[in-house]
Amino acid sequence: MKAGIRKNDFVMVIKGKDRGKKGRVLHVLPRENRILIEGVNFVKKHTKPRSATQQGGIITMEKPISISNVQYFCMRCNKPVRLGIKKLDDKTDVRVCKKCGEIAEIK
Repeated sequence: MKAGIRKNDFVMVIKGKDRGKKGRVLHVLPRENRILIEGVNFVKKHTKPRSATQQGGIITMEKPISISNVQYFCMRCNKPVRLGIKKLDDKTDVRVCKKCGEIAEIK
């Protein structure tokens, strides 16, 4: 079983132009191995006017980033960490921080 990054996890970018930025995961795209993070990887997109009401121009939008370029950010350790899986007494699996043992989320 893999302790991957999920929606609403708080992550930190460890590679690329946005290195060091932190944000919440908005959307996970597992087939493409990418995630959309709030406030990270902004790009400018040039759009054409499609109708009389829609205006053309340059818009700024967030684009997905590769999962390999981010790491889970533990609020207790205050640093990016790896996650592990631990079984509780009632046989439920939980994701835990490998450094401090903080529970990330109950599955």
